[in-house]
Amino acid sequence: MAELLESYGATLIFLNVLAEQVGLPVPAMPTMMVGGALVAEGRLSLTGLLAATLTACVLGNAVLYVVGWRYGWRVMRLLCSISLSPDSCVQQTSFHFERWGGWTLVLGKFIPGIGTVAAPLAGVMHMDWGRFLLLSTIGSVFWVAVSVGVGGLFHEQIQEVLDLMGRFGAQAVAAVCALVAAYIAVKWRERRRFYESLRMARITVDELRQLLEHGQEPLVVDLRPAADRARDGVIPGARAIGFSEVANHLAEFPTDREVVFFCSCPNEASAAVVAKRLVDLGYTRVRPLAGGFDAWVSAGYRIEAAAA
Repeated sequence: MAELLESYGATLIFLNVLAEQVGLPVPAMPTMMVGGALVAEGRLSLTGLLAATLTACVLGNAVLYVVGWRYGWRVMRLLCSISLSPDSCVQQTSFHFERWGGWTLVLGKFIPGIGTVAAPLAGVMHMDWGRFLLLSTIGSVFWVAVSVGVGGLFHEQIQEVLDLMGRFGAQAVAAVCALVAAYIAVKWRERRRFYESLRMARITVDELRQLLEHGQEPLVVDLRPAADRARDGVIPGARAIGFSEVANHLAEFPTDREVVFFCSCPNEASAAVVAKRLVDLGYTRVRPLAGGFDAWVSAGYRIEAAAA
C-alpha cells in the first residue's frame, strides 16, 4: 500500500475518500492514516494529501446534498440499500439534526452510520446551501485532520505493519482482502438479522384510512422529527412522539385498540423498531404503517399543517 500511495499518492486517496463520501462501504480513514504516516516520513506531500482528501469530502458531500434536495427520501432508500448499517441510522441522524441542528454535519463525521447520511438528509430538509457548505467543510477539515494526524503520530508503528506486509507480498494482500471480505460479511449479516428482527405484519394506508373512517379510533403515532412535520404536514389526528421519547409514553398506549406507528425512514425501520419493542412488552395490536408517511401522501389522502 505504501508503494502505491508513494507512486500515485493523492489520486488513490482522493478516489477512496470520494467513494466513502458518496455512500460506498469502503472506509477511507485507514488510507488517510497511512498517508499521514508517509507524510511524517517525508515520502508524501502534506499539501497534496490535504488537498485530495478535502476536495473529495466537499465534492462527495455536495453531490449527496444536491441529490437529496432533488429526489428526497428516494435517495435515502438507495443509500440504505447499499449501506451495511441498519436503516435506523436515518432516524438517528434526523434526531441529531433536531437536537444539534447543522452542527450534525460537523460532529456526524465521527459517529458511525451518520456521516454518510447527514449530507443527503440536509438536502432533503432543504438546508441553506451556504450554511451546508460551511458546516460540512468544517466537519471534513476536523475529520481529515484527525485521520492524518493519527497516522503521523503513529507513523513508526504503521510503517512496521507496512514493512511486514511487504515481506509477505501476495500473501499479505490476500490476508487484507480476506479481512475486508470478513468485515463486509459480518456487517451484512448484522443487517440481515436487523431486518429479520423487524419482520412483522404491517398495516397499509388503505387499512388505516378505513379504521379512521369507521370510528375505530386507532392511536396513530408520528415518529418523525418536528422539522419534518412542520415542512411536510401531518396525518390528521396523529400524535407526535419522538423516536427517543417512546419509552416515556408507554403507559399512554392502549391495549384494546390499534396502535399504528409511522415515520419517513426507508423500509419504515424506525416505526418497526418501536412496534417490535411494544410487542416484546406484551402489546398485541401494534403495527408499523407500510410505506410510512410517504405512502399516505402518495395515496392522495388528506394531510394537515402541523400544530405550532
